Amino acid sequence: MSETPPDETLAVIYRNTRTIAVVGASTNPDKPAHTIPAYLQAQGFRVIPVNPTADEVFGEPTVSSLADISQPVDVVNVFRPSVEAPDIAAQAAAIGAS
Repeated sequence: MSETPPDETLAVIYRNTRTIAVVGASTNPDKPAHTIPAYLQAQGFRVIPVNPTADEVFGEPTVSSLADISQPVDVVNVFRPSVEAPDIAAQAAAIGAS
């Protein structure tokens, strides 16, 4: 299991972040996969929801996969089971995201 980066490292990452893709973004406002990205959007980040079963989340159109994003992505937040993490990490690397 990896360690969480220090707060200072996370602060630098988010200071330089403009666009965040959210894999597993939820339409359910009671789930962290909705509340956390909605908060980030309210703080001024561009949030791109990745959800193949919804048309819109957070007032933004969804994409089915990271590969379907047509603009640069700085960070990928993942709200999916850990077994999916290796594949999602590979997809994130393929689009040049952190």
